Amino acid sequence: MRVIESISEMQQQANMWRKEGITIGFVPTMGYLHDGHLALVKKARQLSDVVVVSIFVNPTQFGPGEDIERYPRDLKRDLGLLTEYGVDITFVPYSHEMYLQGYQTYVEVKELTQPLCGRSRPGHFQGVTTVVAKLFNIVKADVAVFGEKDFQQLLAIRRMVADLNMDVEIVGHPIVRETDGIAMSSRNAYLSPDERQTALRLNRSLDEARRLVEDGERNGDVILERVRSMLEKGRGLRIDYAELRHPESLQEVSLLEGPTLLALAAYVGKARLLDNRLITPPGMN
Repeated sequence: MRVIESISEMQQQANMWRKEGITIGFVPTMGYLHDGHLALVKKARQLSDVVVVSIFVNPTQFGPGEDIERYPRDLKRDLGLLTEYGVDITFVPYSHEMYLQGYQTYVEVKELTQPLCGRSRPGHFQGVTTVVAKLFNIVKADVAVFGEKDFQQLLAIRRMVADLNMDVEIVGHPIVRETDGIAMSSRNAYLSPDERQTALRLNRSLDEARRLVEDGERNGDVILERVRSMLEKGRGLRIDYAELRHPESLQEVSLLEGPTLLALAAYVGKARLLDNRLITPPGMN
């Protein structure tokens, strides 16, 4: 595996591959890799001739007081894992080259980024879409794979690609979970053993919502009341949001009449955790 730090070097290699008709699969990450990331790498390998993974803790998607300084990092371990998984290039750019002095150009997807995490983290998605657009220009990917745990992010990137006529296919990958059911996340490293037990309430509340719908419940208020009561049962968890949304527009859903996204975000200790489930009433696929 080759490690590239220079933007121009990465672009030169990508141009060479494209000239030779070699398809490029891409997985952008902020590092501290886990099996969820590696599942994206495996999917990219299935869909392309070569695979590029980027590792870049993007400063523009962190707001004031957020965790960029303590965001977990272990580049040596990450490179070892990516070597094992047959990644062709790991792109590890410098922040000062990604954002030149006087940088002032940003990409913004408007409506999709307003609710949910966009409401809680103003400016976050502008940072995400900007850095992803830059990475697409550098890596020149034919296909890019993103996890569905960050469902709103996935929708925003798809919208950006469609609106700006970017020549890259966006593929979503289902949430990968730990054996205890918690959605894999680099921020799980923040959790103490007791906090990890508390964090299991997110997945359990999603399971309960699905059971309610399978038993015939369609009223969104009833479903969300049950979800919130499960999340708040006991100490140690603070709900950021628990909402039912349309899985394409992210408009609020009050009555389930088709596939519906149940999106959760909660604070457990120092960690802000996300989880979601696409819930479909029986017979409404």
